[in-house]
Amino acid sequence: MEYRPELIGGHLGLDLVNTVAWRLDPARTVDRFAELPNVQRWLVAAGVSSDEAVTTQLRDDLVAARDVAYDVLAPLAVGRQPTRAAIDALHGLIADVVRSASVEVDPFGWRADDPAGAVRLAVWRLFEDEDLGRLRQCGDEGCGWLFLDRSKNGSRRWCSSADCGNRARARRHYERARGGRTA
Repeated sequence: MEYRPELIGGHLGLDLVNTVAWRLDPARTVDRFAELPNVQRWLVAAGVSSDEAVTTQLRDDLVAARDVAYDVLAPLAVGRQPTRAAIDALHGLIADVVRSASVEVDPFGWRADDPAGAVRLAVWRLFEDEDLGRLRQCGDEGCGWLFLDRSKNGSRRWCSSADCGNRARARRHYERARGGRTA
């Protein structure tokens, strides 16, 4: 089945992190970037590139940015602090992209000439511009996807109500129905 990117994180940096499916369940973990055509599909769906040829180097750069971002974001999403090594790696990622980016005046902002740079700038913007107090990890114990909870009362539990949320509801229904039986 052809990979269809799911952009549900609420930010490009989180959608990058979420290119690993079932991250918390080693038996089911799938790296969507393992195949170059999937990287191309993601870049197009995320609005980063329309026809950029995806090379192994581009994929490796995106995977490195994804892993650095995850190592900092995942602990924050569950109320813990990232390690010093993770923060230092994030600093290196941001310093590298700022060094190679250009500044445009109208509208003012940093610009990258390549898709990997654009994605790394987006990771930087995630940390700079977003309220990471609203960062959450999906409530499904195997999922591990991260998202910004933009709900009014901050009560979003699932990466996708139609996916992980529906599975949880079905599981609860099954347990209730099974528990109601007599032997």
